[in-house]
Amino acid sequence: MKYYIIAGEASGDLHGANLVEAIKAQDAEAQFRGFGGDKMKAEGVTLFRHYKETAYMGFVEVLKHLRKILKNIDQCKKDIVDYQPDAVILVDYPGFNLRIAPFAKQNGFKVFYYISPQLWAWKSSRVEIIKKFVDHMFVILPFEKNWYQQHDYQVTYVGHPLLDEISNKVKNSLFYKVNNLSAEPIIGVLPGSRKQEIAVKLPVMLSMAKYYPKFQFVVACAPGIEKSYYEQFVREQNVFYLFNQTYDILQNSEAAIVTSGTATLETALFNVPQIVCYKGSLISYLIARQLIKVKYISLVNLIANKEVVLN
Repeated sequence: MKYYIIAGEASGDLHGANLVEAIKAQDAEAQFRGFGGDKMKAEGVTLFRHYKETAYMGFVEVLKHLRKILKNIDQCKKDIVDYQPDAVILVDYPGFNLRIAPFAKQNGFKVFYYISPQLWAWKSSRVEIIKKFVDHMFVILPFEKNWYQQHDYQVTYVGHPLLDEISNKVKNSLFYKVNNLSAEPIIGVLPGSRKQEIAVKLPVMLSMAKYYPKFQFVVACAPGIEKSYYEQFVREQNVFYLFNQTYDILQNSEAAIVTSGTATLETALFNVPQIVCYKGSLISYLIARQLIKVKYISLVNLIANKEVVLN
């Protein structure tokens, strides 16, 4: 079978790659094309667009790049028609994928959604798009199944893919040595995967380094972003930057400063105490206050339905 799969950020690329691997285990002749990143490419997906070309966050940033976003959507639609897949698989990324779903369905393609948009947090009316244009939804958070049932839509709860990722992780006793770190305790810093969010949040996160000189602040850097981009913000002697080692960093951290999102759940699964941070433009903040309907910005607190970590 032929699949067109669309993921729009680093976490989507990771989970999309694992999904591709699982499909290939059932269908050795499966072919894949779509939007994603290096991990999906390594699993054999022919990339039409890398997510680095399409990832924007925040109301202001989306408006600034609206023309490019709309162009990517149009080109994606054309590419789907040209490819003629047996199924279109959408991975989270709602601003983009909820525009692709109606087009794909109306053009006769089967549409599956893996990792639900956070409709329970804001813009819940979008559930009508999913009910009309998505053949089946696979959710990863336990409360999402009941949420969709309340909206007369049956979904399949498959569990969170991070559990598999973390269970397969073996602690590396040489972590400090191979990364030229001292024996001082580590505070992990997870600032996100997009340049614009790193630029806004990393300076604030690393402003703590000078107050804790006996700790090492180790930044989990996103793939595809050069080290110099991170170093321009803070150059404290106790700050270090590591690539492709997020889980190693968390395994060795005494505490962590984490951007709101999937990373908060990753950190919790490693039993690392964390402070959850988020910062956007004033306009984005004011709009979000009117739209967001949940009590917490952390997935950990949302799943537990109480304040487990600081926001």
